[in-house]
Amino acid sequence: MKFVFDLDGTICFKGQPVSEKILGSLENLVIKGHEVIFASARPIRDLLPVLHERFHQYPMIGGNGSMVAIKGKIISMICFDKDKISSISQILSAYNASYLIDSDWDYAYTGPVTHPILTNLDPQGRAKKVNFDQLQSIVKILVLTSNNMEEVEQRLNQINVVVHTHANEGILDISPSGVDKWSGLQQLAIDEEEYIAFGNDSNDITMFKHAKYSVMIGGNLQLAPFSSEQLPLNEDIENLLVKRLSELGDFY
Repeated sequence: MKFVFDLDGTICFKGQPVSEKILGSLENLVIKGHEVIFASARPIRDLLPVLHERFHQYPMIGGNGSMVAIKGKIISMICFDKDKISSISQILSAYNASYLIDSDWDYAYTGPVTHPILTNLDPQGRAKKVNFDQLQSIVKILVLTSNNMEEVEQRLNQINVVVHTHANEGILDISPSGVDKWSGLQQLAIDEEEYIAFGNDSNDITMFKHAKYSVMIGGNLQLAPFSSEQLPLNEDIENLLVKRLSELGDFY
């Protein structure tokens, strides 16, 4: 069986790398004959710092499905076309929005210097911060602040892009049309009900919809209807995860 894991808020917490306790459980799944895959909103660049280097060869889906890597190399990338970038740029400007925009590797950032997203942004200095108009192959856009975030979301929904609302962070997460974690899994030739999914947010919905079994960490009203079970997000979450991974690894 394949096991697919979101990262932030699912197997790593408060901006910290995935713990050795959890990493050991993932390795035990592999020992039992399962395959482990990571599927995150982070671009591939920012998955690497939270995973020990011994996991860098594992299959990875980044940017909510816009990037797919195998054995450390990006094999698939879906970008916004020029017309979409132009439309999005106009919306950002009209509503005085700040943003984090990711290309295949480098990024543009105009958000506050105190924004929590900076904790996860290229902590190892693997990329360059550049201006929006210097970016090539844009794969993901986060709208961080705006003078009217609700209207920004409405305008974005009118131009055929994928928009996820992260209510806890108060940000909008924008991907190219047709891009989500399920589309990323399909790039890895994974079929429906061929995997078990772990996630915690609305961007995990498509991944949960097509899973054999799905485990939600914490509580998310949008994700809950597609979850097979829920693990409470509390101080004991890592021990709960270790126990459940062992059980599911034996069952499947």
